[in-house]
Amino acid sequence: MLMSLPFAEVHPAPAAGDEEQARFDSMQLRARWRRRLMPAIGITGLIALWWAVVAGFEVRPFIAPSPWAVAQTLFAKRDVLLANLLPTAGEALGGFLIGNLAAIAVATLFVHSRRLQEIFFPVVVMFNSIPVVAKAPILVLMMGNGVEPKIAIAALVCFFPTLVNSVRGLEAVNPQAMELMRVLSASRSEIFFKLRLFCALPYLFSALRIAASMAVIGAVVGEWIGATQGIGAMIIQATYNFDSALLYAAIIMSACLSGCFFMAIVLLERAIIRWHPESA
Repeated sequence: MLMSLPFAEVHPAPAAGDEEQARFDSMQLRARWRRRLMPAIGITGLIALWWAVVAGFEVRPFIAPSPWAVAQTLFAKRDVLLANLLPTAGEALGGFLIGNLAAIAVATLFVHSRRLQEIFFPVVVMFNSIPVVAKAPILVLMMGNGVEPKIAIAALVCFFPTLVNSVRGLEAVNPQAMELMRVLSASRSEIFFKLRLFCALPYLFSALRIAASMAVIGAVVGEWIGATQGIGAMIIQATYNFDSALLYAAIIMSACLSGCFFMAIVLLERAIIRWHPESA
């Protein structure tokens, strides 16, 4: 009697392209997690080193408090810290917007007029060489003790790096692409918006990353002179009162604000420049 043998189910072999895609996705996932874990490891190591130095060398609390004392101050005075963080954030954001928009406008003029660039770019470089702490009193004398000098200082520290990178980006155009646009009888505005600006975006966002943290520094420095609120004013008051825990807490708050600004620019860059590799 013949018995019918069941046919073995045959599974098709996975295509080579699927294996490569799976390997690529796995590498991307590992790289993504590595980019997230490395900063956390670095911050944890820095806190551990801070604690070891304070405990090992028996540093006095009014010089360098322990991380636990700073954490307690952050929690106990969180309302005061947040209330002073908001003015600093507003001043930094205002200076960031004004300084970068002005830098992009001036860079556009420089690119379209070589003579203007040759005349005024050295003046900009010379003005940028003046320290921020030297510019701050002058602006306070000119504008008073209100919000305006803080925004102006934040705008000034953002202006120069964005100007330099914007000029480089707007001039970093492929000559063949420029010649093609001219052959197609493209106008200056079409060349600017469809070619120059497109090529300048990576340079521009590199400058905006720097300006994001520089704006907070400018706002804090502006608050050192004649301000009654803000993170900068808290830093000065804590220094005069030898309240090192509050001083470190205020510095940590300003660092967190800079980090938030930086991450906002990174997310905006990823949303706009989609052709950039993620690892860049």
